[in-house]
Amino acid sequence: MEEFLAPYAAHSDEGPGRRCEETAHASRSQFQRDRDRIIHSTAFRRLEYKTQVFLNHEGDLFRTRLTHSLEVAQIGRSMARNLRLNEDLVEAVALAHDLGHTPFGHVGQDVLNECMQPHGGFEHNLQSLRVVDHLEEQYGAFDGLNLMFATREGILKHCSVSNARELGDVGQRFLDKTQPSLEAQLTNLADEIAYNSHDIDDGLRSGLITIEQLDEVAFFGRLWREVQATFPGLTGRRAIYETLRRLITALADDLIATSQQRIADAAPRSIDDVRNGPPLIRFSDPMRADATELKRFLRANLYRHYKVNRMRLKASRMVRELYAAFAADAQLLPPDYREPSGDATKQARRIADYIAGMTDRYAIREHSRLYSLEEL
Repeated sequence: MEEFLAPYAAHSDEGPGRRCEETAHASRSQFQRDRDRIIHSTAFRRLEYKTQVFLNHEGDLFRTRLTHSLEVAQIGRSMARNLRLNEDLVEAVALAHDLGHTPFGHVGQDVLNECMQPHGGFEHNLQSLRVVDHLEEQYGAFDGLNLMFATREGILKHCSVSNARELGDVGQRFLDKTQPSLEAQLTNLADEIAYNSHDIDDGLRSGLITIEQLDEVAFFGRLWREVQATFPGLTGRRAIYETLRRLITALADDLIATSQQRIADAAPRSIDDVRNGPPLIRFSDPMRADATELKRFLRANLYRHYKVNRMRLKASRMVRELYAAFAADAQLLPPDYREPSGDATKQARRIADYIAGMTDRYAIREHSRLYSLEEL
């Protein structure tokens, strides 16, 4: 219930609302409606078959963009409750933050951005906003999902000044150098907590990294030895899960305590005070150092592992060749993705929409249809 929120939290009946005015719902808050619209969207369902680190077909138990988003929402809601922030807004932003991600994880985004350089580039945060503002086709009265301003603001974590100028209200904070809501700040760090922990789990499950390697990372090593002392002789998945539970708890508890103190020091009385102040949701300096060391380990030993690099090579080739084929002949695209005006930049953006909307396995099938002789 919103009456229990802190005065500096985002209240759904205050501030900018929806771009297209709608009658309030009798039994759901505005941010609950946003969450429900996101869950029922086509783009959300596609996340089930989009890569986090490992391709979807590489194993049934590895995280996908969908399970990652659910984990971010769970972690974010728990922390929001402790800080008296709006849990429904945090959940909506968490569930929507990856809607614009390409197939094949970050390599898909990087390659599509290279291909789109003559036409403004490609960035998945901007694409997530484009999905909820324009591309979803669920309602007769408007394009997109017509989400609340605060939800859209939270989805747009990063933005260049040039892009911000094109986005109107939701891009203004990047021009004014002001802050988003505390809920948006919180969800950004809940994302980090989620991927740091589950990428360790998936990396260990895959065999690409080992406990012995992780034990040399100070943060993980402390928690691992704590589990061994508490449960002598515990091995296998149970020992890993016990350690990762402690890792998530340590990160979340530190963020809550540090943020509570920063909020108390800043003493914001409204969300406007939040927007005009410094960032308030943060880890402590020691915890930030621990998290950074862990990320560096994952980057060096998992994300750049030679087997992951081989997957990246294949994925980058597929995305590049898909874009090249569609750019050379728009008649290869489904009719809905052909630009009737003939404008090259608009056509390129439609190609990016089509490729970004693909799941891993759909992209593989499309590539095979275009380039494999067996598909004739």
